[in-house]
Amino acid sequence: MQSFSSAEFVKSLPVLERFVHALPRENYQPVPQDWYVAVTDVVRSRKAIADGRYKAVNLAGVSMISAIMNAVGHQDMLYIFGGDGAAVVFSPEDKAAVERALSSTVSWVEDELELQLRAAIVPVSEIRDAGHDVLVAAIRVSSSITNYAFVGGGIGFAEKLMKEGKSNIEKAIGNERPDLTGLSCRWTPVGEAGKKIVSLIVEPPADGEELADEAVTELMKLVQADSSAASPMPKGGPGFKWPPEGLRLEARASGMNRVLLYLITLLAWILDKTGWSLGKFDPVRYREYVSLNTDYRKIQDGIRMTVSLADDSVGRLRDLLEGYREDGKLRYGICEQDEAVLTCFVPSITTDNHFHFLDGAGGGYAAAADDLK
Repeated sequence: MQSFSSAEFVKSLPVLERFVHALPRENYQPVPQDWYVAVTDVVRSRKAIADGRYKAVNLAGVSMISAIMNAVGHQDMLYIFGGDGAAVVFSPEDKAAVERALSSTVSWVEDELELQLRAAIVPVSEIRDAGHDVLVAAIRVSSSITNYAFVGGGIGFAEKLMKEGKSNIEKAIGNERPDLTGLSCRWTPVGEAGKKIVSLIVEPPADGEELADEAVTELMKLVQADSSAASPMPKGGPGFKWPPEGLRLEARASGMNRVLLYLITLLAWILDKTGWSLGKFDPVRYREYVSLNTDYRKIQDGIRMTVSLADDSVGRLRDLLEGYREDGKLRYGICEQDEAVLTCFVPSITTDNHFHFLDGAGGGYAAAADDLK
């Protein structure tokens, strides 16, 4: 198989225009044989979330994506966020930079967030030798952002090896820190009266199998997953108050003086409230793209979503999933909560290519994964 750089391969992928187009396996491409999978997860994330540290857990989860993109100098990387961890798939030419970024991120999470982050790098060739695969599809999120879906069991196998202590990356020695420029969490939690935020994981009943078409069709229809109606995000963007709740965490990520960050966020709050533009920054457009660029649905060997549903719809969703589970057609994990939280990667406030990763504030994907087990 021809070897590609990460950016070349990403740009070569056909971009699917609708989320449902990523459900058929034939729309996926194999990643090159000589590539690698980097994975992370926060140890004992459920306890940290129960202690009210959901913002710190999500920040730790997103940190590897921002650290790696900053380290390689571009955003054309294959990635997926899982709440308390993430995965990035990359070419051999990026291996040294990714190893260094992961090592320093593990150290930063421990020192600054007081959490333990596991990290590992697994060769795609090893994944395939074990009978799994890494297949990827690109899905358009907005005119500026593309997300990536993965099937073949390779990401999950890499996570399994990591949790067994294999192929793990040790924390950096000394004061080396990752470049986390753009990593932030300024928005207030998102929620709506009379609705629940539902974090959901739906997987085939066994490894190597596929979800039943009728189950997927009914699920997509019930939660309106192929339309913006499923998103918990208001079209005008989430709330923003000053000082932001995540300011202390952002200061730790950026290394910026906290007083200076207070002043910068105060200016941002004023512009947000007045709608005034400053140079190339348009707060109204920025808010619009925060909503458009939010990652609330994804595929990793199954369907993962954080959606907003009325109480009666939640009941119907549970009945639907339980019926198909009893028939042996799927397994699922679910977590209901009142709010969702955003963790953001903003390379520049003057462009539209900012990422916003959504998870439930009451356990989210981590709780749904435990429910699945």
